[in-house]
Amino acid sequence: MSRKASDNVEYTLRSLSNLMGEKRRRQADGSAGSGAAAGERSLIAAESCSSLNSAASGGELERAARRQFQQDETPGFVYVVSVFSALGGFLFGYDTGVVSGALLLLKRELNLDALWQELLVSSTVGAAALSALAGGVLNGLCGRRPCILLASGLFTAGSGVLAAARDKETLLAGRVVVGLGIGVASMTVPVYIAEVAPPHLRGRLVTINSLFITGGQFFASVVDGIFSYLAKDGWRYMLGLSAVPAVIQFLGFLFLPESPRWLIQKGQTQRARRILSQMRGNQAIDEEYDSIKNNIEEEEKEVGAAGPVICRMLTYPPTRRALIVGCGLQMFQQLSGINTVMYYSATILQMSGVEDDRLAIWLAALTAFINFIFTLVGVWLVERMGRRKLTLGSLTGTAVALIILASGFLLSAQVSPRITLNPPDPSHQNSTCTKYSYCSGCMLDPDCGLCYKLNKSSVVESSCIPVDKDSTMKAAWGRCSNETVFKKEDLFWAYNFCPTPYSWTALLGLILYLVFFAPGMGPMPWTVNSEIYPLWARSTGNACSSGVNWVFNVLVSLTFLHTAEYLTYYGAFLLYTGFAALGLVFIYGCLPETKGKKLEEIESLFENRLCTCGMSDSDEGRYIEYIRVKGSNYHLSDNDASDVE
Repeated sequence: MSRKASDNVEYTLRSLSNLMGEKRRRQADGSAGSGAAAGERSLIAAESCSSLNSAASGGELERAARRQFQQDETPGFVYVVSVFSALGGFLFGYDTGVVSGALLLLKRELNLDALWQELLVSSTVGAAALSALAGGVLNGLCGRRPCILLASGLFTAGSGVLAAARDKETLLAGRVVVGLGIGVASMTVPVYIAEVAPPHLRGRLVTINSLFITGGQFFASVVDGIFSYLAKDGWRYMLGLSAVPAVIQFLGFLFLPESPRWLIQKGQTQRARRILSQMRGNQAIDEEYDSIKNNIEEEEKEVGAAGPVICRMLTYPPTRRALIVGCGLQMFQQLSGINTVMYYSATILQMSGVEDDRLAIWLAALTAFINFIFTLVGVWLVERMGRRKLTLGSLTGTAVALIILASGFLLSAQVSPRITLNPPDPSHQNSTCTKYSYCSGCMLDPDCGLCYKLNKSSVVESSCIPVDKDSTMKAAWGRCSNETVFKKEDLFWAYNFCPTPYSWTALLGLILYLVFFAPGMGPMPWTVNSEIYPLWARSTGNACSSGVNWVFNVLVSLTFLHTAEYLTYYGAFLLYTGFAALGLVFIYGCLPETKGKKLEEIESLFENRLCTCGMSDSDEGRYIEYIRVKGSNYHLSDNDASDVE
């Protein structure tokens, strides 16, 4: 091979590696060719002399360049870091999901009323909202890695308090500590994964965090089912087992690196280059490193003396629009009722007519499994459909499922058993229970229960009686006031549910809800929020959006039981349907597509007016890579680079 040809081969291969991140491969043998022709052919990492000779045409050159690009391999270290990070998501899912089954046991053993049940659920969520907001400051000052270590420590401490609790006040304190860990983890983990992931895998790896959240919820429901067979204190094991993955994550992150983007921002450039090289393996990092560094320098010049980060975000139009979109996504995720379904799934199933606690817990485990499986579908779809289409399709299906769920409760209410007996109160006190004519009204009153007999499948001799103050498992007086006696006399006591042949409709509605919600509206708010903010605003933006998520989570979880009491069960789900419809309008108008774009490029998507950010994306999915070839411009065709995995 001539010296000129050899120089051209070396030059063009080096250009291809620097600009495309491709493997540097050189052909040691081959026949000599003319200098100009050899320079062009060297774009293809030839496997043989015949492949060099066959690459003369432009179309063959394009296809060969694409094949070379596809041969790049992402280092396994990126996946290790992502999995250890996503353990924070697993703990998030476990500690929010485990309460669904634990509540059924706790309200019996500790005689919890509706308010205390809502407090044990919403205290965790409220603490998470506060710590998510504080997590933004901590992420900016201390880095992503220390915040994940802090979250692991809080999970471990909270689990210990819950397992050892002797009263409901200690339980409440333990749930608050766990909530602090959830909040820090919920806003730190997606940011950390997004910053260490290569652009073509970023959506998939961030979505793995959501997969771990749903996996934690499913695992929690299985644990609930297993320990529900213990005669006493089964809830201690349910609530305490989250210490195990928390300790594993803590130990793992003692050996894992900080985010290279955060290190560059803090001036630790050599350490950042070393970590970035470790994350990218055989891919060239110069272009990515320079892009991050230049982006940070430009941002610091623009906002160097502009005051607190949140003020800069609100006064700079692109970040203000991004913040509105990010917070709006998190708000509508909660207002569509997901955590009502996850926190109260066993309770909802009981409301629909499932009488046995254990059966309700195992059916709740089934719904959590559906949630987990269809989050896997979301991981598969996110880089194929894109964020925008996946979110719109998911929320549309969610609204339909909520209508089905509401219809099931409405159908059960239409065939609600009539109250046929009204025995006098021996204490001669005026009770509200005697005013109800149907079981559905009796069940909406937290002070009342139904005492009845069954004639085959029909409810007979039914009466609405005040519930015992010490236990919801029996009546305050009358035929169902002694559990041992009324079971021998073939009497049944129903609290919080009406006997109905249509309890399967609630299970169907819950399954359909999660089938649609899990692939899109579950992970996409977290994925999009990890991408849409520039580096200087990323911690604060994610903290604000996470805070909004948790605030509305508190609002929904703290009010569900009372909302069902005042609006009826079907009215509550119709309310969530209305919120989902509003979310569809918002997402259609405001959410742009971020698929395949580098983090440093996404800011430009929010340069237009807010209501046109989503609809103006006429080049959705279009991603062009340019390669300099001896002074000319060559580019891959539309979608080629974004389709390469």
